[in-house]
Amino acid sequence: MAMTEEEKQALKETMAERSKARKKMTPEQLEAEVLEKVAAMAPADRAIAEKVHGLVKTHAPSLQAKTWYGMQAYCNAEGKTVVFFQDSGKFKTRYCTLGFQDAAQLDEGSMWPTSYAVNEITPAIEKQITELIKRSVS
Repeated sequence: MAMTEEEKQALKETMAERSKARKKMTPEQLEAEVLEKVAAMAPADRAIAEKVHGLVKTHAPSLQAKTWYGMQAYCNAEGKTVVFFQDSGKFKTRYCTLGFQDAAQLDEGSMWPTSYAVNEITPAIEKQITELIKRSVS
């Protein structure tokens, strides 16, 4: 199966991220790179991404912003991605995705969700996201 242009671009971004990781970027440089990605998003996606960024910074300050496969992401002290945000433009989908990797502490029984479709952030959705972010680092 051939890769789409979007998948090829994500692969290129990943290789660039690995190269930068070897150069030991500062936390400020990593966050600036994330904010550049956010600024390049379509306005509706950007509004969600900015809100997610603010919620992570407020409720999980131990997480470090970084790009991950060219997406906005946040990692723990070991460098493992905990939470990420994929804008709808990344792979031309109809919704953004808020996702959690296995480093997130969301375990609940034998099965639990790790990705959420997001089209807008209302007060109720903001509350849900805040709780997920808090749980992911608890």
